[in-house]
Amino acid sequence: MTRRMPAHHGRALGAVLFALCLGAASAHGQVLRCTDARTGAVTYTDGSCDSGRQAEQVLPARSPEALAREREEAAQAIARKEQRLREEAAAAALAPAPAAPAAPVSPAESARCADSRQQLQDLLNRPGRATSPAYAEQRAAARQQMELDCLGPKAYGELEQSRAQSAVPSAPVIIVQPPRPQRPLPPQVQPPRPQITHCNVFRCYDRNGNIYPR
Repeated sequence: MTRRMPAHHGRALGAVLFALCLGAASAHGQVLRCTDARTGAVTYTDGSCDSGRQAEQVLPARSPEALAREREEAAQAIARKEQRLREEAAAAALAPAPAAPAAPVSPAESARCADSRQQLQDLLNRPGRATSPAYAEQRAAARQQMELDCLGPKAYGELEQSRAQSAVPSAPVIIVQPPRPQRPLPPQVQPPRPQITHCNVFRCYDRNGNIYPR
């Protein structure tokens, strides 16, 4: 079998054809490079060069024993590669699956929340300090820290904003009541004048026996 390469293909394909001939040589034993003396065209063959071409041995012929040994070594190399691939596949099948990422812990279930809650509880359990101004400040600071750790920054910020809005004093509501109607006073009734019947030097007497100073 002879493979020919036209001259206009250049030397770029020479290496490719040379590799192909080397591969064929593993079965036929030798590779010859045939050069046309007139055109300079180069061909490779595992047989003999045509007339008018200069023959140059690229790969010497090998004995059947050497060829058989090379084929055996190639088969052993393929078997070792297949065995390694099987072992890697078995190891990958037995390897534990990667653990799923743990779900994020909510602020209410975090260790910081538990610590802040315990600190506030210990502060509330201290006897004899309920009326101290310093104790009131410590209690307020501990409660604020517990709310921050157990709610998280976002929820705590919303809580503080809600508190600030509720603490703003509202405008006083003025209720104007209509004036109550004035009822006219009943007319004053003059008591009847007593009918004096007689008088003496000091007193006067009426018809009903009442006495009046004179």
